[in-house]
Amino acid sequence: MPAKALGKKDFETLSEFRYRLRRFLRFSEQVTRKNGITPLQYLLLLHIKGFPGRSWATVGELAERLQAQHHGTVALISRCESLGWVERRQGQVDRRAVEVHLTSEGERIAEKMVRLHRDELLSPEISALVPDLRSLHGN
Repeated sequence: MPAKALGKKDFETLSEFRYRLRRFLRFSEQVTRKNGITPLQYLLLLHIKGFPGRSWATVGELAERLQAQHHGTVALISRCESLGWVERRQGQVDRRAVEVHLTSEGERIAEKMVRLHRDELLSPEISALVPDLRSLHGN
């Protein structure tokens, strides 16, 4: 079956989505730097705190979440560890695994940054893109 031809509306919809997404990413880049943290450092803290079902993640899981190479993720974790934001621990179940946990300072920074991002995500321009974002309100 031949693919349906794309119409002008398809291009407009995707263009609008990408525009709003880029505006949010630009906001994130600016607000993180203004608060003394890089966008990647923020994402690392976010993905540790927000990992489904637990409050830590392995290096491999973080690399996947960041869509980054393993060695680059290790370097990012090392930088955040030297800043006192994360700590590595030997895996409880698999002793070969490395668990990455937030420190109390990492928790504080993550919470501050998520609050700033949540406010932007709740703007009508962004929340209209993903209706589930409305569930962030009031938490």
